[in-house]
Amino acid sequence: MKPLERILATAKQAPKRIVLPEGEDPRIVEAAIRASHEGVAEITLVGNRGIIEQALADAGASQLDLRIEDPVSSALASRLANAYFELRKTKGVDEASAVEALRSPLVFAAMMVREGEADGTVGGAVATTADTVRAALQTIGKAPGVGLVSSFFLMMLCQPHHAKKGAFVFADCGLVVDPDAAGLADIARMSARSYQALAGAPAKVAMLSFSTNGSAAHERVSKVVEATRLAHAADPELVIDGELQFDTAFVEAVSASKAPNSALHGEANVFVFPNLDAANIGYKIAQRIGGADAIGPILQGLAKPANDLSRGCTAEDAFHMIAVTVVQAQVR
Repeated sequence: MKPLERILATAKQAPKRIVLPEGEDPRIVEAAIRASHEGVAEITLVGNRGIIEQALADAGASQLDLRIEDPVSSALASRLANAYFELRKTKGVDEASAVEALRSPLVFAAMMVREGEADGTVGGAVATTADTVRAALQTIGKAPGVGLVSSFFLMMLCQPHHAKKGAFVFADCGLVVDPDAAGLADIARMSARSYQALAGAPAKVAMLSFSTNGSAAHERVSKVVEATRLAHAADPELVIDGELQFDTAFVEAVSASKAPNSALHGEANVFVFPNLDAANIGYKIAQRIGGADAIGPILQGLAKPANDLSRGCTAEDAFHMIAVTVVQAQVR
């Protein structure tokens, strides 16, 4: 079974309630219809009720079991606004501004998740990453014991020309610009858990650098070495190695030559980049030149799942992200 097929099959085993704050967008409507029709998720569309109902009717899906919540008229609005006020009043939010904040579909959707009206949310098809992540951080918040919220891309190598096939995690490609050693260790541990949840296989984590096992001396290399030490100390069962160059982590023959004692043996499936520059460039090279399918950025470290889409996403991209969010919610 291909990795994406596994994610979809897992989602269908226990569908969760996913709220989509950009319910007026045709791509999101199409993805919602498909997710509901295929039994991947129970969907709530947030936005102007009339626009959403018309979009569903145009798609011939008005009778589907899709929930619609209009922030202007929803029966939930008052309760969610009160909860938002209690959550943010120490940040200068008064009752009037809380009511106004809940008019934002992003905030409304995130508060639905926080208050148990939904199990996860997916936005970003229209809103910027900054707005999408801010709404999640300010309302859903970090999971207990998490140092920072980060992101990853699920990279699918499934084409005939791919010498090595399967699902791989690249982190952090979209959120944390320049993590210190402790932050990098957090990203490594969370990425390992994310991989195991989505791929259903043990994680093997490579801490990437331009150096392999001391081949270069630099403070940036030292940061990766320290991050590896911290991650392993916090989770002794984690299979992790670093600092490693990408080819050493990915190619068995190169690993045997450059790092014969590595615990990974060139079989890493989770790649933790030292900063956002490297990670973002790396995933886009793998996508655009290597032909990998990239799903993300997927957020990790939140108390409940909230994920971000690219504004250039397709309906299929949104559908896949819904499935990923369902699987994340299943393991909570």
